[in-house]
Amino acid sequence: MREETTMHDHRKLGRELGLFDSDPLIGAGLPYWLPDGATVRHTLEEYIREAERRAGYQHVYSPVLGKRELYEISGHWSHYSDDMFPPMDLGGEQVVLRPSLCPHHALMYRSRAHSYRELPLRMAELGGMYRSELSGVLGGLTRVRAIQLNDAHIFCTLDQVADETRAALELIRRAYGALGIRAARYRLSLPGPGGKYVAAPEMWERATALLTDVLDHSGVAYEAAEGEAAFYGPKIDVQIADSAGREATLSTVQVDFHQPEQFDLHYIGQDGAKHRPVMVHRSIIGSVERAVAHLIEQHGGAFPAWLAPTQIVVLPISEAEMPQAAELVRRCLDQGLRAEIAGPEHGTLGARIRAARLVPYQAVIGAKEAADDQVALRLRDGRRLDVLPASEVLTRIGALVGAHSTDLWDSDAHA
Repeated sequence: MREETTMHDHRKLGRELGLFDSDPLIGAGLPYWLPDGATVRHTLEEYIREAERRAGYQHVYSPVLGKRELYEISGHWSHYSDDMFPPMDLGGEQVVLRPSLCPHHALMYRSRAHSYRELPLRMAELGGMYRSELSGVLGGLTRVRAIQLNDAHIFCTLDQVADETRAALELIRRAYGALGIRAARYRLSLPGPGGKYVAAPEMWERATALLTDVLDHSGVAYEAAEGEAAFYGPKIDVQIADSAGREATLSTVQVDFHQPEQFDLHYIGQDGAKHRPVMVHRSIIGSVERAVAHLIEQHGGAFPAWLAPTQIVVLPISEAEMPQAAELVRRCLDQGLRAEIAGPEHGTLGARIRAARLVPYQAVIGAKEAADDQVALRLRDGRRLDVLPASEVLTRIGALVGAHSTDLWDSDAHA
């Protein structure tokens, strides 16, 4: 078990695969992304942005700094300041690295008048936030101080909360399917004793009842956990487990009556009067850092083909096939596939195949294949396919990648 855990520890494997690393001169909890890791991150971000766009979200950008007063209004300063970096004096006022994106999004909503006809208004951002984590809990990509969060806030009527929560859970389900990961469990995170939470019992009861009803009708098993709520409201947390069985929250859906009140948010209802919206916070893949850490451990570096840093490695048997190999790589790139050549200068064919063991597709080109514009395709799982026309291979791979499939090959597909 110890050997298995070491093999799939993302801190070790991620560095060995050249995905990320760290340096003491940058600081603890501040990893940097190497080219292959940056490719995985960028592809993951593109996937989630497109999924959100199709689900009716509008994407925004907001600053990573805000005045201390902003977080005093939101409640972060009184309930969450232990996890925030100290304020910086700037021109006679204090600014803070934000610990979350929701106050900025609340202000962006408030900057324009809204009618009930616009709701639900879904505002999404892949944005940076910062947490003053203690050095003892930092590790790899799982617990970091600079976080890129897949965040969104839905401003809606009370009657729309349940549907928006269900839709967020469905986006999470689809994303997990595309990523080839699964939830360890669902948790209804509730407030606990102490002063960590906003003191508004009726607000908590309403929000908890809404989330409980959604979960009860969702068909998923869940457990209630006191002391795990956000300071402003209860939440549904989707828990994952690492290679050692340790749990962490990856995805979340939260109902918030508090911040709309604090920022005096409103919309004009059908009756012409002002009404208070509800703010639903949700994150489909959580922080990009934690998501990639889990993907490394779950797949041992053998990512789904659509997410792999290199999707196709082209293997010419000899120098004579190098021109055809280069042309195949060019065609891959033109189709949006990530490909590279591993030529004979890198060793025997067997050695090159072993070196590319995590690449989903290995396209071998010998003299006959070069002459006929064909490839002998090997799949990462060990399957060897019949020699096929290069165009058919690229079409099939492109279709699977475009569909964000976890399958390496669809034998029923047609070119």
